[in-house]
Amino acid sequence: MFAVIRTGGKQYRVAEDDVIKVDKVAGEPGAIIEFAEVLVVGGDTPTLGAPHVAGATVAAEVLDQGRGDKVIAFKKR
Repeated sequence: MFAVIRTGGKQYRVAEDDVIKVDKVAGEPGAIIEFAEVLVVGGDTPTLGAPHVAGATVAAEVLDQGRGDKVIAFKKR
């Protein structure tokens, strides 16, 4: 069983016990968050949403709030 969710303007294919890296979401490490924008619920008979699957949610635990590399914008004049 898998699902396709949308968060942060991107789509992710997730299954049980998957660890994915998404853009920053609201929540402290250890908090459980729910993604309500489920586009597809797959398995033996996939269910497609138009645009979302009604009543479907995906729950996830926040493992870490990371930051990307610092970008230095230097202009020599």
